[in-house]
Amino acid sequence: MAEDCRVPLLKNKYYEGCPGCKVDQDKLLQRGLPIRQLVSVWIIVLCTALPISSLFPFLYFMIKDFHIAKREEDIGSYAGYVGASFMLGRALTSVLWGIVADRYGRKPVIIIGTSTVVIFNTLFGLSVNFWMAVITRFLLGSLNGLLGPIKAYSCEIFRDEYHALGLSTVSTAWGIGLIIGPAMGGFLAQPADKFPNIFSKESLFGRFPYFLPCLCISIFALVVTIATFWLPETLHMHGDDNISLDASYDALESASCLSNSQLKQEGSKGPSKKNLLKNWPLMSSIIVYCVFSLHDMAYTEIFSLWAVSQRKYGGMSYSTETVGEILAITGFSLLVFQSTLYPYMERILGPIMVARISGVLSIPILTSYPYIAMLTGVTGLILINCASAVKNILSLSIITGTFILQNKAVDQNQRGAANGISMTAVSLFKAVGPAGGGALFSWAQKRQNAAFLPGNHSVFFILNVIEAIAILMTFKPFLSTT
Repeated sequence: MAEDCRVPLLKNKYYEGCPGCKVDQDKLLQRGLPIRQLVSVWIIVLCTALPISSLFPFLYFMIKDFHIAKREEDIGSYAGYVGASFMLGRALTSVLWGIVADRYGRKPVIIIGTSTVVIFNTLFGLSVNFWMAVITRFLLGSLNGLLGPIKAYSCEIFRDEYHALGLSTVSTAWGIGLIIGPAMGGFLAQPADKFPNIFSKESLFGRFPYFLPCLCISIFALVVTIATFWLPETLHMHGDDNISLDASYDALESASCLSNSQLKQEGSKGPSKKNLLKNWPLMSSIIVYCVFSLHDMAYTEIFSLWAVSQRKYGGMSYSTETVGEILAITGFSLLVFQSTLYPYMERILGPIMVARISGVLSIPILTSYPYIAMLTGVTGLILINCASAVKNILSLSIITGTFILQNKAVDQNQRGAANGISMTAVSLFKAVGPAGGGALFSWAQKRQNAAFLPGNHSVFFILNVIEAIAILMTFKPFLSTT
């Protein structure tokens, strides 16, 4: 009897030709782990994350080759401007891309974003001067607006019990992209110097020493772009009644039979067009996300500059290849942690508690960096590998938690716009991160003999202050989840 009652009620919820309703139908029939959807989300996010930080290991040398910095200590400042240009471009257009995703669908924005990587990441690798590098990075950021929509997409393509896993997949792929990207940049930059038997000085890769890593990422992005044409659209497109089946299906599972009027009321409860700026649970989680992201982006910029800078300036004097190896190990550690341990930790402790614990543990790790730089040989290399892996695992746990909070704070028809607001705000902070981090690093290199916090001690101290502020903001009354 319950079965007979359930089937016609569910049929009443579908709209012919609506891609979102088709996805909801597929979700009802879905059994087991949604591997195909997880892989799809993973490669799309990886594609857009790879070019963001792939330049950091070789950016120091690229700026040096442009001959724009008058002193070696000034290279960090110019490197910060190039790093910040991407995030500035993204900040200016993220809300627009979110609105487009809510009106025309997630899929068109995803395809445009991956296509942008193909074009402008390739042009960045062919940069012949500082301003060409800045402009191509700016356009790469402003035309690639898929990160907000893909977070909404990952909530909509999975059943409720897999939402945390879906958002964890986004943050995992994002974090791994931010690690593998620099690893590729470190391994593949300046190939004529590293592999003279394969690449000659007169070849294309000899004349453009930073083109090879950009080209490899662009080829991967081209493959992903082609594959995204087969992605299912998740946005409901049937006039004003954007009905999601999630709530009604849960109700059907918990009750043997509901009246048609009851179910209609349940299914239509969904999204009301609330003012997102007055949604404090959303806005507070975005602000916390922004402060943590400011810290992470500044750290990413500073780590690569610090690792390749000379020991007389408190650095590690590593080659781009060694930095690439460190970041590759870190990326593998992230993949293992996020795919195995994080979902259980989030289920037991909740996203906020995981973020707090991760933030607190990050502080002593960063404090140890200047002391690790005093070590040489295998000991220093092992310690910096361990510190880098743990630091990035903790950072990724924080970011995943804020993703979950943001997407739980809004309904489906506002997720694109909400994530657009989030990306705009966080992009502004991330634009400040590399620029501020580069300037901070340059300033620290000029005060090696200071009495208080000499050299890089001041860099990591300021990073820890930002982290501590972000941790305090995860408590009430600031952060609200209701």
